[in-house]
Order: sequence, then C-alpha cells, then structure tokens
Amino acid sequence: MSGPLKRPDYLLLVAICCGVLLALGGCRLREGSSEQLVVAEVVRTNLFVAPTGSDANPGTQSEPFRTIGRAAQVVTPGTTVYVAPGQYTGGFRSTVDGTPEARIIFMSSERWGARIVPPLDSRTTSAWDNRGNHVDIIGFEIDGFQYQGGTKWLSGIYNGGSYNSIRHNHVHHVALDVACESLGGAGIGVDSYYKGKGAEVIGNNVHDIGPPECRYHHGIYVSTQARIRSNVVYRVSGAGIHLWHDAEHVDITGNTVSSSGSGIVVGGGDFYHSKGPNDHTFVANNIVFDNKYGILEQGATGHNNRYVHNLVSQNVISDWRLAPGREHEGTIAAEPAFVEYSRTGTPDFRLSSRSPAIGRGFVVDAPEPDFEGKPRSTESGFDIGAYQHERLPDGELPASQDPEASR
Repeated sequence: MSGPLKRPDYLLLVAICCGVLLALGGCRLREGSSEQLVVAEVVRTNLFVAPTGSDANPGTQSEPFRTIGRAAQVVTPGTTVYVAPGQYTGGFRSTVDGTPEARIIFMSSERWGARIVPPLDSRTTSAWDNRGNHVDIIGFEIDGFQYQGGTKWLSGIYNGGSYNSIRHNHVHHVALDVACESLGGAGIGVDSYYKGKGAEVIGNNVHDIGPPECRYHHGIYVSTQARIRSNVVYRVSGAGIHLWHDAEHVDITGNTVSSSGSGIVVGGGDFYHSKGPNDHTFVANNIVFDNKYGILEQGATGHNNRYVHNLVSQNVISDWRLAPGREHEGTIAAEPAFVEYSRTGTPDFRLSSRSPAIGRGFVVDAPEPDFEGKPRSTESGFDIGAYQHERLPDGELPASQDPEASR
C-alpha cells in the first residue's frame, strides 16, 4: 500500500480534479481553519467545419468536420466552432451547455457564408434546434426554400435554452407552404417551454416566413425574458415580432418591421411556468410600417409596459391597438423614407437623408450597434429603426430637418 500523498503531489491532484470539474467553478482546499480556493483557468478550444471535411476527422483546421451537427456533439464549455462558407444540411440539435465564463460559440466564418438548407427526407421541424445554455449562434444563413421531402420545417432557429444569443443571421423562406395550424412556427423562436430564459435576438434579417394569411407563423417569436434589437423583419404571415406565453421584461428596440400580418405584438397567455402578465416590456425606436396591424397588445399585459419614440405608419387596419388606458409616447406617424421600398423583391430599409426617423430615437441604456454594426450613442445620435443613418458633418442637417429643404 502506498503512503499518504505529500503536499506537492496533493496540490497536483487537486489541480487535475479542478480541470475535470471546471463547470463547478473551482475546487476548495481546507487546512485547519483556513480555506484556499484553487480556480481552474478556462481553456478555450476551437473546432472547424467545412463542406470538404469529414465527420470522421478530429475537427481541426486542417481536418475539419463535415457537419455542424457533428461539431455540436463534441463541443465543451469554451469551444468556438468556426463554420466555413458553403452549404450544410439542417435538421440538427445542439444540447451541450456552456457557462457564463466559457460560452459555446457557433460562428459562420463569413457572415451568411455558411448556408443551412433542408436535408433529403427531413425528420425535424426546425433547421437548428438549440437546447443548450450559454450558447451563441452567429452569422448563419437559414434557407428553407428548397424542400426535399419528409417533415417540413416550421422554424429556422429554435431556441429552448437559457442565456443564449442569436445574432446576425439571415433566416428566410421557412414554412411558406405548410398548413396554417395552431402548432405554428417562426423564423427565430425563443421558447420558455423548457424553462429557457434571458435570450438575445440581435441584428438578424428575417423574411418570407409562413403561409399566406396565417397568424400562427411569426418572424421572431419570444415567450420569455429577452432583448430583441436591431433586427430587420419583413413579409411574415403572422407578426414580425410576437411575444406570448411567459414573456415579460422584454426590450424591443431599434427594429424595422414591414409588410407582415402584424408589426409587433406584445402579449401573454397560455402560460407554461408563470401566471403572467407580460409586464415591464419596453418597445422603443422601432419602425413598424405597411403591415396589416402596427403595434398591438393581446392577452394579459401589465401596466408597466412602455411604447416610446416608435415610427408607426400606414398599417392597413390600425397603427395602434393597446389595452385601455395605455398610451404611447413620442410616436412619429409618417412615411419612413427608406432608400428603396417595395413589398416584393429585396427592400433597402436604410434611411434616406429625408427620413423623419433620423435623430428622433429615445436614448436607451446599453445600446446595441445598428444592423450594419454602426454605433448608436449620444455622440452618434439615436435613429429609429434597424439602420443608423450616416452622421452628417457638424452643422449640416438632414433634409427632413432643414428648413430650406421644405421651401
């Protein structure tokens, strides 16, 4: 039988244990009445995926995986998965949790370069089903247009985990020819059903979602606490942005929503884990233009919801439909003057120099950059909508604010 471990050997053993038990946040030593915390350092790792790879490879840069699903099986906290440009089949699930200090990041190495399409004989209702926590999904294109048999996609990116970020993705042509049913779907769905919470949906381009005249399919659908910022959403059969179930404390700021059934729906009901209502939701600096309805409340909503400095115009049935006694503040009811707009094709939602949205936004705390990454700040000004207009030289006014331009 071997003798007791000497102190240096003991510390070495503890260090090894700490590496194995990293998710526990560290290991604690006790000597008499004193305590010493040995914290394991987060070791970040990289994995690589490419169309020319193989899932039998180790996932290195020189020997990448072939599928995102394979990378999702082997990630650990602190892993960044770089996905090279090319086409990949969807219908996979990611389930591994990161940690607050060691998030798991899936990133297209070129924005919208990694394109996820339906597989042959699909077996899932989502292109990407994420159930892990502390996960980032950044820069992918989800293209559901080319159906190849099997189960049709109802959602592009479905998220059931907590503290996740869905950023700068292009999600389009999802569920265009499915039956309109209460099961519903969304381009990007953030769901509380699996007790997920605390999500971010930022800087995404979501369009052409859902069958015609179907109110169950939405652009961005959220049923928990979340931040929804600087997204471009258009041609959605239901709502461009829809809150329901356990949604509360949601920030909806700096988005552009157009040509959809409804622009922004703030609601609560059919609760999974709460008793509602949807309260303390903040809706500010959004452009909601040329939808059937503009901004409306449905179901159980609280008295602390605020609607501040939104441009809401030319929504066919009504621009606003809030609960009795609820008021909106600082609304601009005018055509937004996009660079180029039509209900078909690819609209250019950038603001022209004559736009009344320039410089009219509410100053928000911790602002996100705009859709293109331009900053929003008290120095640059706060514009309404997903795009921040280029700042003009000092003393020069945009045409919408220049007295000479109106003569």
